[in-house]
Amino acid sequence: MATPRDLKIPAQRHPEKQRRADAPQPKKPDWIRVKAPVGEGYKKTHEIMREHKLVTVCEEAGCPNAGECWNQGHATMMIMGQVCTRACTFCNIATGKPPEALDVFEPGRVADAVKKLGLNHVVITSVDRDDIEDGGAEHFAQTIRAIRRQSPKTTIEILTPDFIRCDDSALEVVVNAKPDVFNHNLETVPGLYPEVRPGARYFHSLRLLQRVKELDPTIFTKSGIMVGLGEDKQAVVQVMEDMRAADIDFLTIGQYLQPTPKHHAVDRFVTPDEFASYEKAAYNKGFLMVSSTPLTRSSYHAGDDFARLKAARDKRLAGA
Repeated sequence: MATPRDLKIPAQRHPEKQRRADAPQPKKPDWIRVKAPVGEGYKKTHEIMREHKLVTVCEEAGCPNAGECWNQGHATMMIMGQVCTRACTFCNIATGKPPEALDVFEPGRVADAVKKLGLNHVVITSVDRDDIEDGGAEHFAQTIRAIRRQSPKTTIEILTPDFIRCDDSALEVVVNAKPDVFNHNLETVPGLYPEVRPGARYFHSLRLLQRVKELDPTIFTKSGIMVGLGEDKQAVVQVMEDMRAADIDFLTIGQYLQPTPKHHAVDRFVTPDEFASYEKAAYNKGFLMVSSTPLTRSSYHAGDDFARLKAARDKRLAGA
């Protein structure tokens, strides 16, 4: 019997990256610094996650906002295991062949944790599972339904894979479970996909989000990109145009931070003023909501943002 990988060891966590040359990790500017995680809220969230044997993307991806979010009782739960079948060069999630089948009891454990945490809004994401015929679509749907049963007033945001190797019906399964927000990140500009997001296709991801709106116009759609990977401003503005053409409601833009020397290098640290200019440009293009700051991540302040997103749509519909 093979010895299981120790995902705390970088070489075993990212075996596909070990032949890459080390990329220098530049010193972070002052506006990127965050406080170490402390507080009773952080401790309670950690205990509930461990008690229910749940994985969070906050920990797996090394999110800089984990301390703040967990202290407020917010955590983005990652379903379908800890090992991703993709090998994106920016990502700190462990990669390889997942060692296990999907856990049929996981949706119930997620729902229990949501109830114990008393969440008004929850974000559910996952690894890519290209080894499963439907990419985990039914597992997402079961998780949404389980949360609805236990916490009917909780709004649900999902951050899904691209289902690129699946039949079109996979997306329909997820949409029919009626999440409140359907998020799928484009991650970067199309010219960087071969290096940054191999295995994915920019226009497929756009079309996925467009189809969500076609299937159910009441579901909010959301997507995000990182900057500082080597893109230029014109390419970022073009992504905004493409997203609006796909009727995406909510855009997030955040600074890329390099997890290890084996990951994609940081090209530069984008200044807060540049992030503010992206936010202004995005609102001018018609997004209902924009979050564009150095520390913005897909799930950062998601609950507060959902309330603002809903209010923005109501205001737009009232003025139509």
